[in-house]
Amino acid sequence: MHPTTTPVRPRLGERVTATLTRDPRTAPHATRNDAVLAAVLAGLAAVLAAFTDTLRHPDALGWTLLLAAHVPLVWRRRRPLLVLAAVVVLVIPYHALDNNHGAPVPASLVALYTVTVTQRPARSILVGAAGLAVSLTVMLTFGDHKQASDLVRIYGWVLAVLFIGIDVRYYRQYVASLVERAERAERTREEEARRRVAEERLRVARDLHDLLAHTITLIGVQTSVAAHVLAADPERLDRETIAKALNDIADTCRTARGELRTTLEVLREQGAAGETRGPLPGLDGVPDLVEAARLAGARVTQTVRTGETTPPAVGAAAYRIVQEALTNAVRHAGAEPVVRVEVYEEQGALRLAVTDDGAGDTGAGGSSDGGGFGLVGMRERARSVGGTLDAGPRAGGGFEVTAVLPLRGALEGAG
Repeated sequence: MHPTTTPVRPRLGERVTATLTRDPRTAPHATRNDAVLAAVLAGLAAVLAAFTDTLRHPDALGWTLLLAAHVPLVWRRRRPLLVLAAVVVLVIPYHALDNNHGAPVPASLVALYTVTVTQRPARSILVGAAGLAVSLTVMLTFGDHKQASDLVRIYGWVLAVLFIGIDVRYYRQYVASLVERAERAERTREEEARRRVAEERLRVARDLHDLLAHTITLIGVQTSVAAHVLAADPERLDRETIAKALNDIADTCRTARGELRTTLEVLREQGAAGETRGPLPGLDGVPDLVEAARLAGARVTQTVRTGETTPPAVGAAAYRIVQEALTNAVRHAGAEPVVRVEVYEEQGALRLAVTDDGAGDTGAGGSSDGGGFGLVGMRERARSVGGTLDAGPRAGGGFEVTAVLPLRGALEGAG
């Protein structure tokens, strides 16, 4: 049997604070609560009329006006100005008949308070001043000066309620602004989190594209070599060449498997934040890319001159650009293309160039129809670290990919 949990009732102070900070027009059960309040105030008014100021007990008409003045309070939150006007219209003849002047005061104060907490302060002050002027006119017309002075004393309470209501209105606006600011900050944090997730997914997609395209291309070339050897002279099988091609394929698969594991590590939640990831590939992996391209049949020369201060993000971007350019050269530049890879630092930037002697306008940049994502991915790689990338056919034939990746901004961003 499962234990039942008893809901914890909020403390009195919490309920009072919630009542003060909540907009009265949106409070739950507003009409029912106002009906109860009107009944309570009508009972209080009856007690005041019956047991105070015995010289001015209301007559039948006075009792009717007094009790009728409490009926509009049921709708005080929906139409505060109309309710106050209705109360004033019923209370004025009640006072004019010289009935007990203190009995209708609580209802009048509640109606005025509702106006002050729901209307602009200027309108509330104008309404209070108009009410005072009308009441004084009635008293001076139908009563005596002593009653007028009593009414002025009562209006001291009216002014107090007026300013209390305005103060509560400002307090509610202040609390509402704090809540809105907190909600806006929460939305901003959620949007930033979504943006970071989208950027991380794009980074993973780029890594997977570069890795899979490079690996599949090399495996395809090496498999073609083995198939060519088998088909060229079946009677004189070159076992050594076939074994080397198969070993190259196995090495390529092992390398791709390790790099794929590193790339997909970001998709697994590890620890509280789920931010654990493997090391980024860097410029120290360029010789391996060159060697893999050579195994695929390309004649590659490399020149790598870099310092020890290359930021990891810049090194990873350069590695991926070289990887994509070499993959495209092996795929599109023809049989045994001559490819040159240059990576060096100059004037606060890492500069790289991958050129080939392939025929036409294909090669390191990708297919001539532009249907692939190679150039787009390389440009996004360069742009991610604040750099630029240019790619296009060379004047003397072949294709060239050049990139400039700034080091200073990346170092400052990393710090």
